[in-house]
Amino acid sequence: MDDLALRSASAIASVIAGTPQSVGSFRFWFEDQRWEWSDEAAAIYGYAEGEAQPSTELLLAHKHPDDRALVAQSIATAVRTGEPFCGRHRVIDTAGRTHHVIVVADRLLDDRGLVVGTAGYFIDVSGTLEENRQEILDDTLPELVESRAVIEQAKGVLMVVYGINAEQAFRVLQWRSQETNIKLRTLARQLVGEVPALGGGPASQRACFDHLLLTMHDVLASK
Repeated sequence: MDDLALRSASAIASVIAGTPQSVGSFRFWFEDQRWEWSDEAAAIYGYAEGEAQPSTELLLAHKHPDDRALVAQSIATAVRTGEPFCGRHRVIDTAGRTHHVIVVADRLLDDRGLVVGTAGYFIDVSGTLEENRQEILDDTLPELVESRAVIEQAKGVLMVVYGINAEQAFRVLQWRSQETNIKLRTLARQLVGEVPALGGGPASQRACFDHLLLTMHDVLASK
């Protein structure tokens, strides 16, 4: 997970939402509530490279007023339980623009394998330019025709879990496909196949799903 959070998201951002700032990585250490974020993550909040040091207070200040309490509670729960905080909320950047952001994260482990924080991505799913939408469709249309059923099922899972629409769910699948260099239909089939095995209550299932989304390429590589 260390390497996952450190990798630059700029190469895959244009596939997700058509701008270089659409996907940003972050790390959060539970003990001292210390944050690190990539330049792409800072840009979602409206900051230029090196302009702002992330902190819990800064991030919460940019949350939509209707979402702020829930995000604060999620962070507090993560610090108390050692589980990553994940979900969807709205961010208001420095220019007053509202971004719909999905947080996808996994546990951050130290050298002893102990959970010391969480690391993952902010994914801005606010919108897609028409030309980027067409590019995505052109690149994946053959696979969509061939594997429509399993891709639609995977999209449906993402829509339910993250509360997003079909186009946004497709962009998340496309993001993972681009980043892992694994065919979209292969990832979709793996995702759909693994979901029934997720156990526990809703919170536990959600954490397991986030982990699955970020690591299913490792499962495929081991087969």
